[in-house]
Amino acid sequence: MSVRRSGLQRDVLALYRRALRMVNTKPPNARPKFLLFVRFAFRTSASNISPRNVSAIEHLLRKGGRQLEMYEDDAVKDCWVSSEMLTWAENWKASSRTPSDSSSVGKVMVKADSGL
Repeated sequence: MSVRRSGLQRDVLALYRRALRMVNTKPPNARPKFLLFVRFAFRTSASNISPRNVSAIEHLLRKGGRQLEMYEDDAVKDCWVSSEMLTWAENWKASSRTPSDSSSVGKVMVKADSGL
């Protein structure tokens, strides 16, 4: 059974899938950094704005599309990962590994990643 999604949701998922495809075009040693960058950008943006704020989501879609075009260039071989991103990744992995975790945030994140 498929889930009905709004046009905006489809646009966000299409941008996320496009970003994940871009990661696979990069050199193998840089892929984990690009993947972390993409996940961090999407998760932090999603947690900072309301799902009802359509104009902000549209703005982030346009901004993300332009940024992704830049990273899709073959000349881009690596990306910088901040200590904040590394800390976020460690916390995210720790929260998604614990099955007794009572917070629904970790469960939603894992569920969202499993479909892509």
